[in-house]
Amino acid sequence: MSGVEIAVELVALVVAVLLVTAAARKLDWSAPLCLIAVGVAASYVPGVPEYELDPEVVLLGLLPPLLYATAIRTSLIDFRRNRGPILLLSVGLVIFTTAAVGVVAWLVIPGLPLAAGLAIGAVVAPPDAVAATAVARKVGMPRKLTRLLEGESLFNDAAALVALRTAIAAIAGSVSLLQVGGDFLLAAGGGLVIGFAVGALTALIRTRLEDPVTDTALSLVVPFVAYLAAEAIHGSGVIAVVVAGLILGHKAPSMLSGRSRLASRLNWQTIQFLLENIVFLLIGLQVRRIMTEVGDSGLTALELVLICAATLAATIVTRIVWMAGIGLARRVFHRHAWPWRYSAVIAWAGMRGVVTLAAAFVLPADTPQRAVLVLVAFVVVAGTLLLHGTTLPVLVRRLKLPPPDPAEDALQEAAVLHDMTRAALEELEKIRTPEDPDDIVERLRSRLQHRSDSAWEELGRQSTLTETPSDAYRRLRLRLLEVEREKFLEARDSGMADDDVLRRILERLDIEESMLDREEEAVPDSDRELRTPAATAGSCKHLTKEWPAVEPSSPDVCAVCVENGMTWVHLRECVKCGNVACCDSSPGKHATEHFHDTLHPVMRSHEPGETWRWCFVDKQLG
Repeated sequence: MSGVEIAVELVALVVAVLLVTAAARKLDWSAPLCLIAVGVAASYVPGVPEYELDPEVVLLGLLPPLLYATAIRTSLIDFRRNRGPILLLSVGLVIFTTAAVGVVAWLVIPGLPLAAGLAIGAVVAPPDAVAATAVARKVGMPRKLTRLLEGESLFNDAAALVALRTAIAAIAGSVSLLQVGGDFLLAAGGGLVIGFAVGALTALIRTRLEDPVTDTALSLVVPFVAYLAAEAIHGSGVIAVVVAGLILGHKAPSMLSGRSRLASRLNWQTIQFLLENIVFLLIGLQVRRIMTEVGDSGLTALELVLICAATLAATIVTRIVWMAGIGLARRVFHRHAWPWRYSAVIAWAGMRGVVTLAAAFVLPADTPQRAVLVLVAFVVVAGTLLLHGTTLPVLVRRLKLPPPDPAEDALQEAAVLHDMTRAALEELEKIRTPEDPDDIVERLRSRLQHRSDSAWEELGRQSTLTETPSDAYRRLRLRLLEVEREKFLEARDSGMADDDVLRRILERLDIEESMLDREEEAVPDSDRELRTPAATAGSCKHLTKEWPAVEPSSPDVCAVCVENGMTWVHLRECVKCGNVACCDSSPGKHATEHFHDTLHPVMRSHEPGETWRWCFVDKQLG
């Protein structure tokens, strides 16, 4: 095949992925299923070339970047907090699934050795969190469940591939239980050591890089270096990639510039999108060849249907049994158990994806009934995507799981930004010198305060104002940016400035616009009160004190603002005397003025559906 033909095929694959995913998004269908279906249909079109996924391409070209892209976006803090449940799912469930599905495959596929059955069990063991979390965000699944599924997906791939490697070795010859245990420990230990080493060394290097292009180029080779180094010492390359990605994702805020983080985030999202979807399309394109090879297996169509159905059922049932067993064991031993509704959702969130499809092609060519095993893997992926993907949203809604609350998110954001702003303002007073112009200091102070105020303004959208000061600022600044961009285009077209100068100007405009033109989440109507989350609750003596109930001075107005002909953004209520006054985003800032006049330490939100409180003395939210 010539270079031109290869280039044309690659372009055709990318274009097909873009078209199918765009159509699936518009029709609200599952993109992986659509890509597989399109690939299957295209494989029977005359003239469409046959594709074959080489095992080396899968292991070295696809898995490292896919795992790394997920790892750098996974919170190390959340992973540590949920490490027990994650390990139960990513290691315990993978081993259980490998054994159970392996035995079922061994029983239903004529002439299949047990080792080959365990191999296909390992192939179908790891669920794909990308598919599950896509559904989770769409239907509003609790974030704890989403974090568990993401954490499971990182290390279950490693456990499954180690099990697959052991099963392949068993197919070639006998291995003892001691050898299996030793191989597993070596793979896990070697992967952890290499992952930590590569992550720490890369973090040290990237801290010293200032050019986003160089930094991004370095990040592109990290997963491959970690994988190859671990495999060279017979460790798990998958674990090495995951550990290195977790470390670098955790250190990114302190070691990279803002421009580097923006570039890295966008580049890796693009890489992950293309690789994942191209794999689904390629799998579909191979179906015709797979079916041809299966035709030579000597099995009837009915036998193939029964084999695929039995394996798919075993894959689904083992996850349900495992989750039920965990819940029962925790109750028997009086350990804290997940709510049964959480267990039900996790048990049903077992969609298989890229790793299963890729691992199926890692099976050696001389594996008994290899074509049948690859077909089984394909059916498990398509079946779980179809069954779980279409019914999981219904299950989440029926169980009435609480979705993430945008209002609570806004409250957390406001609390964090307030602390950041306060620290920055305190530092500004320390570092300013008599030579620093007062107008510059005031400009910095105003900019910091505006950012904090705009976060508070996202709360209490039931206010009498249809547009907050920050909304007005955003609207006006966006319009001014449009005018600036028009003038920029005039300068570019007239050749007024050099192209490098123009690019720097455009980059500044784009960065500022990206900060302004963000998509705001609407605060949903809810019967639940907006309280401060435990993670951000303060613990000062004023907030923990039980204040006696008092009658608010006004049901829905700031009396001082009304008296002075002013307006307000949100209302606050003094918990000691009930005085209702306007917030700090309002021109009058009468709630703060009331504190300075009376020294009453605590106010609460007077907006409908909000009960969070603020201590003026200790500057804490509670």
